[in-house]
Amino acid sequence: MPQSDESADGSPPHPHSDTHHAGELSIAVGRNLRRIRTRQGFSLERLAKASGVSRAMLGQIETGKSTPTIALLWKVATALGVPFASLISTQDETGTVVLRKSHEKLLSSSCGRFTSRALFPFDAERNVEFYELRIAPFHLEQAEAHAAGTRENLVVQSGSVEITVGSDRPVLLRNGDAIIFDADVPHSYRNTEAADAVLYLVMTYVERIG
Repeated sequence: MPQSDESADGSPPHPHSDTHHAGELSIAVGRNLRRIRTRQGFSLERLAKASGVSRAMLGQIETGKSTPTIALLWKVATALGVPFASLISTQDETGTVVLRKSHEKLLSSSCGRFTSRALFPFDAERNVEFYELRIAPFHLEQAEAHAAGTRENLVVQSGSVEITVGSDRPVLLRNGDAIIFDADVPHSYRNTEAADAVLYLVMTYVERIG
């Protein structure tokens, strides 16, 4: 299926995304969303009300016509009470797993200024997820609260990033610095420099998922 010129919130696809694999991801997200939604007894109307995402957009996602952004998927996952990764799962992996960059599962938001690359297989039971984040120069990315008990462990691989958690004072992290915080409150990431910032994120959940 051809990749749309825009993502689910009107953002253009990230320039480093491969069209073929982006199309595969759109189909997988749509299939997973429909399966989880119907299993939990949500109509499109009910899920739209619970998530704040329009019924029309949810329908486009389920049919693979739109690739949702990170922020939109978080809203849907939170409304359904499921882990973010359960919506982008593409296959069951066991044993040794090689995650080729050429087959990366890359989601973006804010017109591609914030990208998230999943660095783990999805369908095995787990309570930890691993992501590579890339933030464009001077970009501020706002994240909504995740499920209760979720924690984030971030390490800055390159650049300088300001992290704000809830009403706490911002914390500035530079190359090699790390932070662990409760992510069940709104939080944000701000790149303070004129070059891309790259971070690695480990998310831990209270309950095992998969």
